[in-house]
Amino acid sequence: MSIAATSIPTFDQVVEAAKRIEGGIVRSPCMHSVALSELCSCEVWCKLDYMQATGSFKERGGRNALMLLDAAQKSRGVVAASAGNHALALAFHGRSLGIPVTVVMPRFAPLVKQVRCREFGARVILHGDNIADARQRADEIVASDRLTYINGFNDPNIITGAGTCGLEIFEQVRDPDAIIVPVGGGGLIAGIGLVAKNVRPATKVIGVESSRCPSMSAALAAGHPVRVKAESSLADGLAVPEVGPIAFEVARTRIEQIVLVGEESITRAILRIAELEKGVVEGAAATPLAALLEGKLPHLAGKRVVLVLCGGNIDSTTLSRVIEHGLAIDGRIIQFLAVIRDRPGGLADLASAIASTGASIKQVSHERAFGEVDVSKVQVLCQIEVRGPQHAEEVFQALRATDIEVLARGKLHEIAAI
Repeated sequence: MSIAATSIPTFDQVVEAAKRIEGGIVRSPCMHSVALSELCSCEVWCKLDYMQATGSFKERGGRNALMLLDAAQKSRGVVAASAGNHALALAFHGRSLGIPVTVVMPRFAPLVKQVRCREFGARVILHGDNIADARQRADEIVASDRLTYINGFNDPNIITGAGTCGLEIFEQVRDPDAIIVPVGGGGLIAGIGLVAKNVRPATKVIGVESSRCPSMSAALAAGHPVRVKAESSLADGLAVPEVGPIAFEVARTRIEQIVLVGEESITRAILRIAELEKGVVEGAAATPLAALLEGKLPHLAGKRVVLVLCGGNIDSTTLSRVIEHGLAIDGRIIQFLAVIRDRPGGLADLASAIASTGASIKQVSHERAFGEVDVSKVQVLCQIEVRGPQHAEEVFQALRATDIEVLARGKLHEIAAI
């Protein structure tokens, strides 16, 4: 697909966008993190764009695109297909600018994003299982209602708006060696790449994708955008099955590297940001840190690195599950199946042995019907909180010293198979 030269955004347009949206969006902090720097063996700065009013960088491009509409387009309104953050941005800034907004979301878009869009006054339509299905419905609305479609990543005005994040980074961090950017449809990395290669060409622009939707990796390998299968991921904001042609054209010569990260690394990164930076981010925003935690970027050791934490819109229930799972991945929550005597004091002996090590019991359940043949004994499934794997071994040593047998340890389905 050929792209008209007039459709390719320029650095000067990013500068103009920054002036246009000034005062309408948050100039988010870019903070040096001592804790993450020590953890990742490089000098880490975090660009906190989840601090925008609607919780993501999408406001930059959304406001820019809305402000550039002509009077007739503003009067009729706009429509977009979005998993949430682009929809939120348009809804919020559409309300402040007096522009009607319709958003089409996949049926399983995060509930917090659906609710907030309605609160901002947008018309919300749920359709299909993914962005492609939602886009098809949005196109039908364009035709029937004569609304203007605003693409969340493949629009020059969206890309130049996103690029203002890059302008701020270079004003806030002296000579960064690398900027690590989450990649979904490609708009954010295109905008930041456009800025980086004009302001400081030596700065490496590195993209991170979920391994469950590697659309930019596939596009770079093919030399043009291609459609990939988008599987369910914690990084739902990156689940775009095909990068935008305009975004790809801008990004392909400005990206040094693309890496893929898995679900467990994303989970661990969300937990680290919560614990060490006291920040709440969604899966997409955690992918830059996940890439460092996975050891995918060893050449950045000792370098000055900026992580673009692009969004914070994660469901509370999802966050709760992620934290629990993250603690389990760390070995800080463990499960095991033990055999104790089925008599008064048997459970107390178990609890005392665990307490003697400084571990904390989270949950205990008895299994009588499907447990030991010996009716004088009972199986107990325990979930406890420990400092880490070494502490867990101290717990098991204490149990053995109390003549409590541990049958199995590990994940619940593995224990259930015993």
